[in-house]
Amino acid sequence: MDDLLDTHCHMQSAGLAEGERSTRELWAKAPDITGAEIVARAHAAGVSRMLCVGCDLEDSELAISFVADQPNCYATIGLHPHEAQHYFDQPDRLAQFAALATSPKVVAVGECGLDYFYEHSPREAQLATLRFQIELAQKHDLPMIFHVREAFDDFWPVFSERYAYKPIRGVLHSFTDSMQNLQKATEYGLFIGVNGIATFAKQPAQLEVYKAIPLNKLLLETDAPFLTPAPYRGKVNESKHLPIIANFLSALRGEDIEVLARATTANGRELFLI
Repeated sequence: MDDLLDTHCHMQSAGLAEGERSTRELWAKAPDITGAEIVARAHAAGVSRMLCVGCDLEDSELAISFVADQPNCYATIGLHPHEAQHYFDQPDRLAQFAALATSPKVVAVGECGLDYFYEHSPREAQLATLRFQIELAQKHDLPMIFHVREAFDDFWPVFSERYAYKPIRGVLHSFTDSMQNLQKATEYGLFIGVNGIATFAKQPAQLEVYKAIPLNKLLLETDAPFLTPAPYRGKVNESKHLPIIANFLSALRGEDIEVLARATTANGRELFLI
């Protein structure tokens, strides 16, 4: 198992005083760590490729800068729903963000979507910023990374409206929702991202959802520095922990680990064209 793909991490702000606030504050709990060291440790653990996911304008710029000289690392550009209030009515900042879509090694738009659990940004702002990013992705034929938390009732109408105009390729990142929304996602051809949450999920229904994800639609992710898998809960997460998630899912789903590893890597390469 030496060719895993971490489809979602935020290592671009490790060891720095810049980047999306909550991410860099968590990295600050491991102050001596650098992004380059994280990459090296991930490679040593069998994680051959990583996507550095942007969450606001500056964070996306940082991701692009970081991956420039990191082999097998790629960037995404995104305006997280928590940040939507700072962009939805700021055309100049939106234009700056949109210009990043053609930067070298940018392979997706996201992390973007709707978060009604925290609702750090008003719903109107979240919806407007989501629509803007879907249109941007469609314009440049880029896949998308969606963050949807307790908001699928509003997400699906926006998604289906734009999908009718032009199909949308993408992944539902950190999926922990219902079997119904899993089925709807796969009907649209979306991939499903699973991270360390699976290793400490307690509800049987949630574990059944993980077992039900079609292998050809499953992606692995760490969301580092967040969501550290068991048995390392309480520590800052890194991409090197991806094999823990792969092994957990292999046992849960009754699939050979090498089969699962090859399939999830192939899925990620197919979606992000890397």
